[in-house]
Amino acid sequence: MDQKVECTWVDNLVFDANLDGHHVIMDASPEVGGEDKGARPKPLLLASLAGCTGIDVVSILKKMRVDFEGFRMEVTANLTEEHPKIYDKMLVTYYFKGKNLPMDKLEKAVQLSEEKYCGVSAMLKKAGLIEYKIIIE
Repeated sequence: MDQKVECTWVDNLVFDANLDGHHVIMDASPEVGGEDKGARPKPLLLASLAGCTGIDVVSILKKMRVDFEGFRMEVTANLTEEHPKIYDKMLVTYYFKGKNLPMDKLEKAVQLSEEKYCGVSAMLKKAGLIEYKIIIE
């Protein structure tokens, strides 16, 4: 199935991306002539990775009947110096809050997302290394 995103120039370096009726404004940093009116495109890739794997992990943990009080992710990436600048190494850190969380099930959910379900992860792995870490807070 094909997917389509419409991206329209607004002004200067500002673009409005329409993703199934949800708008995301993108802009460049002031250092390169932008006006900081929206997110930068490359960090949106990292947000997509977090969203994709996060949806997987929550869905899998629900099926495993693992109850948690909180869940967040942090994605850090190394941006290469040479053009085109790409992320060659990424680290996804999963932070869980809760009592008596079963680490084996958390690890299994993350592993299934990483190796089987998350299409964003599969695409980004072709560009660089992705590592994962789990922390229970």
